[in-house]
Amino acid sequence: MPRPLRICLPDTTNHVVSRCIEKKPLMRSKQIKDLMHDVLNQALERYEFDLVSYSIMDNHFHFCIKTTKNGETISRIMQFIKSQFARRYNRMMDRTGPFWNERFTSLVVELTADPVRTFWNVFLYVEYNPVKSKYVTDPRRYPYGGFRAYVDRDYVPPVPVTLSEYFLKLGNTYEERVAKLLEYEELYRKRIFPESLFV
Repeated sequence: MPRPLRICLPDTTNHVVSRCIEKKPLMRSKQIKDLMHDVLNQALERYEFDLVSYSIMDNHFHFCIKTTKNGETISRIMQFIKSQFARRYNRMMDRTGPFWNERFTSLVVELTADPVRTFWNVFLYVEYNPVKSKYVTDPRRYPYGGFRAYVDRDYVPPVPVTLSEYFLKLGNTYEERVAKLLEYEELYRKRIFPESLFV
C-alpha cells in the first residue's frame, strides 16, 4: 500500500516531529544537540523558511516551521535537515546505517478547524516537552528550545527564531504580546483550555 502523499503548502505553519532509530536517546548529549543547532542554522542559510518554535529532545525533535510563498516545501526542508544531521552524526560517531526511525510526521496548522487555537496548543506542547520530560522545570531554561526567544527581547538564540504571526497578533506592543502569552502559558501549566481562550 503506497504511503500517503505529504501535504506541502506554501505560507503555512507546520508542526513536524521525527524520532531516532528504535526511539533510542541518540541526541542525549550536549554535543549532539549542538550538532542539530548547527544543521538548523545551515538549513536556514540555504533555504527560505522561518523556525517559529522548536525543541530538541534526547530521542526526537519538534519543529514548528513556517514555509514562505516562494521558498522550499516542508518536505525539501526536512529532507535536508534530516539527511545532513544523519550524515554528520554518523561521521562524528564513526557509524553507518539509518539514524531516523521513520518519515517525519506533520500537522499543517492552517488546515485545522481553528488555526489560532491549534497554533498555541502546538507551541506550548513543543516548548513544554523538556518540562514534561523533566529535563528542566521551566522552558526558559532549556537551551535547545525556542520559548525564551518570545519572552526575552534581549535574548540571542543559538538558532534564529522568528516570532510567529500568531504571537504578533496578541497585542499592539511587545509587552502586550508577552503578557498574553504568559496568560496562555499559565493556563497550559494548569491544563485548562476554556473555549473562550483564543478569542
